[in-house]
Amino acid sequence: MTIFKSGPCLLLAAAVLITGCGKQERSEALQLAKALTEKKANLASADAIEKDFVSSARAWCGGITANGAGRGAELDQNASVAAQLAKSAVAASTQLSQVRQAVDAQPLKEDYPQSVRNTLVTQLTTRQRQLQDIRALFEQSATQFLEYRQSKAYVGDTYPDAIRKLDMQLKAYKEPEDVVGTALASLKAKYSLTDSEL
Repeated sequence: MTIFKSGPCLLLAAAVLITGCGKQERSEALQLAKALTEKKANLASADAIEKDFVSSARAWCGGITANGAGRGAELDQNASVAAQLAKSAVAASTQLSQVRQAVDAQPLKEDYPQSVRNTLVTQLTTRQRQLQDIRALFEQSATQFLEYRQSKAYVGDTYPDAIRKLDMQLKAYKEPEDVVGTALASLKAKYSLTDSEL
């Protein structure tokens, strides 16, 4: 008889344990979703900066690859433009870094919220690396434009090697996806999170 009395208690304990675990997982998912919601503006800012500077950089690189780097004041202007575009890449990367740090700072223990966070951090880090590579090429080209300005042998019909690399990278560039929106949608769907909770 004692076996039958402890049976319902074990079932009740198992149900409480299972419910408690699901509650912890949902709580972590909600915490991560709130952090993502708070950083959506940073991602939107990074996207806008990135799209604008990539569009400008494509046109600028296209003009240089078609016509050469120019001479005299044109070289100074191209060096200045390259430096400004490098700053735009840094600004976009800084916004992404804020999003990545906020996501990475979440103390998650449950598998699904962790996997969403890890995927998002990987995507943001990859994007930041691409921006850093582009920034480095802008900085190299700015230096090379100034070196051309000092060279008596330069006649204006060529352009820095960094511009060729940059042009190839910009042609292969794809607009950023809304990785935060995708992560939020995934969390909302799995845990039935509502906008009012966020």
